[in-house]
Amino acid sequence: MYAADVYGQGKTIRLIAHRGGVVDSTFTENGLPALKEAVRQDYKMVETDMRVTADGVLIANHDADFKRFYGDPRKVTETKWTEARALTSKLDGNHPMLLDDVFRFCAENKMAVMLDNKIAGMDSLLFSGLIGMLDRYHLRETAIMIGTDESTGFFTGKVRLSCSRKQLEENMKKPGYSPDHYYLFERPASLTHEDVSWARQHDIRVVAAINKYHYRQSANMMADAKKDCERMLEYGVTEFQIDSEFRQFLLKK
Repeated sequence: MYAADVYGQGKTIRLIAHRGGVVDSTFTENGLPALKEAVRQDYKMVETDMRVTADGVLIANHDADFKRFYGDPRKVTETKWTEARALTSKLDGNHPMLLDDVFRFCAENKMAVMLDNKIAGMDSLLFSGLIGMLDRYHLRETAIMIGTDESTGFFTGKVRLSCSRKQLEENMKKPGYSPDHYYLFERPASLTHEDVSWARQHDIRVVAAINKYHYRQSANMMADAKKDCERMLEYGVTEFQIDSEFRQFLLKK
């Protein structure tokens, strides 16, 4: 369906490649080599981070600046696309990618997209262009988004949006509510068995986030991530936005 199918404890598990593909010490986040590796490993959905340049171009970049991978401290919002695309990653020679190119790659390789909207404020013209781009590559029906408070109203009903349980309960009271508009998205520390059961009862999709950032204070990141993966499987979670290091904990034993 929407992500790489692997098997854990008799369940079909769907994995979403976090940070723009399969990312490790050799691949740049949101880069073409990472995307190609995601295809090689048979992921069917990739999470990519969305930002806008100084001249209004949508690109895939996690950080607010280009320093971590490209050695350039300028913020994305202060850099024109002609300048950004000339940057080269110290890891794999990657250049920052247009969001359009990410979408084209995903469409050509039959991968769906999960968007992390990191654009501040509400720009209806820019976001309308994004919707048009998703439609052009026939990606909108399967797309999901981590949204922002400012843009929630615009994207509701257009792209499936991430919510906490509290947000979902509030949305249920609003006119026009549909479970197809949202999904429950939490890290294991905030996701209980009761939450998962509640979501299933209300036909709400559940996605658990197993990300390295969540374990930055951990004395044993791999052991803690393994426990979280096993607990989520016990709760009945079948879809994970995951860093590639942790994929092994969801493979069939």
